[in-house]
Amino acid sequence: MALNLKLSTLGVVLLLLSACTTAPPKNINNVCHIYDEYYDWFLASDEVYKRWQVPQHVTMAFIHQESKFVGDARPPWQWFMWIIPLGRPSSAFGYAQALDGTWEEYMRQTGNWGADRDDFEDAVDFIGWYNHKSLIRNKINPHDAYSLYLAYHEGQGGFSRGTYKNKPWLLKVAKKVERRSRFYQQQLQGCRAELEDDRYWRSIFGKNETKSVDFHS
Repeated sequence: MALNLKLSTLGVVLLLLSACTTAPPKNINNVCHIYDEYYDWFLASDEVYKRWQVPQHVTMAFIHQESKFVGDARPPWQWFMWIIPLGRPSSAFGYAQALDGTWEEYMRQTGNWGADRDDFEDAVDFIGWYNHKSLIRNKINPHDAYSLYLAYHEGQGGFSRGTYKNKPWLLKVAKKVERRSRFYQQQLQGCRAELEDDRYWRSIFGKNETKSVDFHS
């Protein structure tokens, strides 16, 4: 009887936790729609720009590529002969698909010890932190989403050694991130003023609709 009660309680807790998970935006291809649905994401990515000098359209393009805005995203399991599970290819997790070791380094260097990879605010700050390292070490322009993504994937040392040059698949992905970044930048030109004008009221009372240029992938 006691065991059944404990199992029932555990089930309720797990159900509540799953209900608290933030669902991906309804239209991940339009950054204005994303910010309209989750205005706190606009505020978070704006803080990243102020703190790390990484533009919002670059940060959001990274999130789109890494997780499609799924907070608990992980790499898929690998299988041998479609039968024997081999585990996941890496420890990547969350919006930014940050690895265990890199996330620990981020927490240590920023002092953000309570950071969670499935928390959007923490994830975008991580992306800003890492890309800022690329700006400093590899002298990459903050608007250069293509080079920033290559450094994000290969690491600072790998980027400086050019390890990405022998990975044509990665170059294609980086080009995709670059295209997404440009589209997001174009969309933001049509809604940024309204987002800024409504900053006070939206933070208190919720969202309003914003005008935007649609983008279909």
